Amino acid sequence: MDEVLLRSLTPSVLAVLVRRGADFAAAEDAVQDALIEAVRVWPADPPRDAKGWLVTVAWRKFLDATRADAARRRREDRLDDEPAPGPAPDADDTLRLYFLCAHPSLTASSAVALTLRAVGGLTTRQIARAYLVPEATMAQRISRAKRTVSGVRLDQPGDVATVLRVLYLVFNEGYSGDIDLAAEAIRLTRQLAAAIDHPEVAGLLALMLLHHARRASRTAPDGSLVPLAEQDRGRWDTASIAEGVEILQAALARDRLGEFQAQAAIAALHADAPTAEETDWVQIVEWYDELLRLTDSPVVRLNRAVAVGEADGPRAGLAALAPLDAALPRHAAVAAYLHERDGDPATAARLYAEAARKAPNLAERDHLTRQAARLNARRRR
Repeated sequence: MDEVLLRSLTPSVLAVLVRRGADFAAAEDAVQDALIEAVRVWPADPPRDAKGWLVTVAWRKFLDATRADAARRRREDRLDDEPAPGPAPDADDTLRLYFLCAHPSLTASSAVALTLRAVGGLTTRQIARAYLVPEATMAQRISRAKRTVSGVRLDQPGDVATVLRVLYLVFNEGYSGDIDLAAEAIRLTRQLAAAIDHPEVAGLLALMLLHHARRASRTAPDGSLVPLAEQDRGRWDTASIAEGVEILQAALARDRLGEFQAQAAIAALHADAPTAEETDWVQIVEWYDELLRLTDSPVVRLNRAVAVGEADGPRAGLAALAPLDAALPRHAAVAAYLHERDGDPATAARLYAEAARKAPNLAERDHLTRQAARLNARRRR
C-alpha cells in the first residue's frame, strides 16, 4: 500500500467533494472512510485510476451518511449526482482548499489546526506538539472547528496570514522527517507567491528554500542526526540557497518586515557562513531581537539563548535561558549544550539524558542519548 500516494491524493479528493456541495466535516469523514477502504482493497485489487476510485468511493460514503442523517434531507436532491467511475480531473485544488479551511467563522488557531489535520495529513499528536499543548486539548479544538464549519458553505476564503501559518507548520513536520511534506509545502508556497504579491509570502518561500537546501546533510547514512555545526556544507544545495537569498532580499527591500522574513534572514546568515566558526552570531542575535519584537514567542527566546551563547559566551547564553520555562520543548537540550560549553560536563550529561527522554522523535532521542553517553564516558576516563 502506497501511503505517500494516498496522502498526496487526499486534498484533491476532499476538494472535489466540497465543490459538489458536501460540507467540510462530512466530506472529511467520507474521504477518511474511502482511505480506509483503499487500505483494505488496493493490495489485492489496485485501481487503474487511484484518484477516480477515491472520488467515487468517497462520494458514495458521503451519500450514505447523508441518507442516514435526517437533518440533511435537504441534500437528497443531489443524490443522483454521483460521479461516474473513470479518470478524475487533474486540477490542483490544494491551495484553494487551504484558503477555504481558513474560514472567517473560525479563529486563526482553530483554522490552522483543522487544515493541518484535514488537508495537511498531520496527526492530532503532531499538531499538538507544534502548538505546545496536550494532545487532548488539540483534539477538542479540532472537533470544535469541525462543528463550527459543519453545514457552512465554504465560499468565503480565509486570510493569507492563516494560510502561511499552516504552510509553515506543514513544512516543519516534513522537514523533521516524520512525514514527507516539505516539498509539497514548498510547491504550494510557490503557487501562493506567484498569485499574491506579499512580502511575507516571499519571506516564507525563502525560509523554506534555505532550510530545505540543508536537508541532505542533516542525517548520516545510518539515519542519525548531524548538528548544524558538523554538517558537510559541500552537500548543501547552493542553487536553492541562492534562490532563497534573492527572494529574501527583494522582500526585505519593501520595508514591511514580518516574522517569516526575519526567520529567513537568520537562515541566510547560517547559509552564508563558509564554516560554522565563521557564522555571524552577533547579527543572528540582532535578527532574533527583531523576531521577538514581532512574535514574543518562547521558542524564539529559546533559540535566541543559543545564539547569545555563541556570540557572547555560554554564561551569557545560560543567563538568557534562565527566565524561560524549563518545560519548554528542547529546553533541556539547549541547557545541556550551554553547560557543556561552559565546562560543566556532569550537568550537561544529566540534561542531555533528560532531553532524550522528552525528545519528540526517535532520531533526536538517539542523538541526545549519544551526547550524554559521550560526556559520561569522558568523565570516567
